[in-house]
Amino acid sequence: MTSRIWVRLFMTTLLIGAITTAIVGFIINWNEYVNYFADFRIINILSALFWFILWGFLYSVISQMGFFAYLTVHRFGLGIFKSVSLWNGVQVVIILFVLFDLVYLRYETFAKSGDSLLPYIVLAVLLLIPALVTAWFKAKQTNREAFIPALFFMIVVTVIEWFPVLRVNEHSWVYLMLFSLLACNAYQILILHKLNMQSQQVRQRIESNRVPNKKTNAQKKSSKKPSI
Repeated sequence: MTSRIWVRLFMTTLLIGAITTAIVGFIINWNEYVNYFADFRIINILSALFWFILWGFLYSVISQMGFFAYLTVHRFGLGIFKSVSLWNGVQVVIILFVLFDLVYLRYETFAKSGDSLLPYIVLAVLLLIPALVTAWFKAKQTNREAFIPALFFMIVVTVIEWFPVLRVNEHSWVYLMLFSLLACNAYQILILHKLNMQSQQVRQRIESNRVPNKKTNAQKKSSKKPSI
């Protein structure tokens, strides 16, 4: 990936994180901000919007760090297991383990006596459904083998990025960060192959421009009269 395309990816993902966090933030905390809109308090609305945008930038940066970390891990996994199918099988096991822990460990840690398991399952489902949809689109746009890696990234890496807020277990922050990470992660995984193709085209144009220049320089050198 060329530096120019990487900068464009970085800025676009920042924008997606900011927009998603702002929208979700106002929806989740609507009871706190409804009076601002009802009374048309522009300063209060803008200050809240600015606050959510800052958090969106932070979530976006975390998402991008996780994305590039996974690309490295994915290459290591392919190199270690020497087989796409075997590496995909390992990723499936890790996905199931993470989903189970997301429900079971959180229930054991935060649930009080008599609490239902359903809210913890719902949270895992809210993660699983967008992950499945994103992985399906990724496989449709590229190839079938891309389904499991995309699903792994959308579930396992998202949970790792999400972990600091999961430990606190404050519901509004949990959902705010979840939807922001899902939006940023989905965008990055779905746009990656297109950006790689653009990078290859840029490199090919650069190489094609270099070849005529080399030929021209060689012709100039051969046309010079010998100095001796």
